[in-house]
Amino acid sequence: MAGRDGDGGDGDDYMGDLSLFLPAELDTDKTNKAKQNQPEPKPKWPKGLSWQEQRRLERERKQREEDERTRASLESEIPASNVGFRMLKMMGYTPGSALGKDGSGRAEPVGLQIRRSRAGIGVEEDAVRKERAAEERKRKREEEMVAEFGSRQKTHWRSRRIVGDYRKAEAALAQLEKREVVETPKDDDEEDEEEEEEVITEENLHDILTKLRDEHRYCLYCGYQYESAEELATNCPGPSDEDH
Repeated sequence: MAGRDGDGGDGDDYMGDLSLFLPAELDTDKTNKAKQNQPEPKPKWPKGLSWQEQRRLERERKQREEDERTRASLESEIPASNVGFRMLKMMGYTPGSALGKDGSGRAEPVGLQIRRSRAGIGVEEDAVRKERAAEERKRKREEEMVAEFGSRQKTHWRSRRIVGDYRKAEAALAQLEKREVVETPKDDDEEDEEEEEEVITEENLHDILTKLRDEHRYCLYCGYQYESAEELATNCPGPSDEDH
């Protein structure tokens, strides 16, 4: 043995590489495990972070990676070599069907919810319930505010429409009665003040429209003076703007 070691040198050292005597599968598994056991390179954090902040970020990163691995393993189907799967098949289970004698049980495994909080189970549910209730109250307040604003805008628009129709009806009545309407020039400020002070209601508009129809057979919204009351009743849809 000594002579062989001396003559052969390093080339005859058959015990030097033990991988030659290992099966290919074992060698591959050993290589994969060695790669998995290699430490992952640490991420480079921005400068200026304290060691507490770096530790917190590192812990969150590891938790995210662990959660991703857990979800990935849950999404994969149970292999046929699984002991529980083989037991279910022996009892008559068909993959994809629901459990139970009548097939009314679960078709999918019980879901898993990953929780990282240390609080009790009911605490988070109560907090979520309160948050949803607060969001619902906020949404209702916003809807009420929008509805109230729309109602105010509609009322304002209706009031301006009534004033405009009343002015037109007043001018039409003066023209039919052969009266001359004299408009005195006014400043913009005085006109705005007069519009604010003078209040024309829907009842005032109804009265002047009725007078136009009864005395002159004239419809403001048709823009036409009929020959008779019968023609007015037949051809005019109605006395109000909504009728037209």
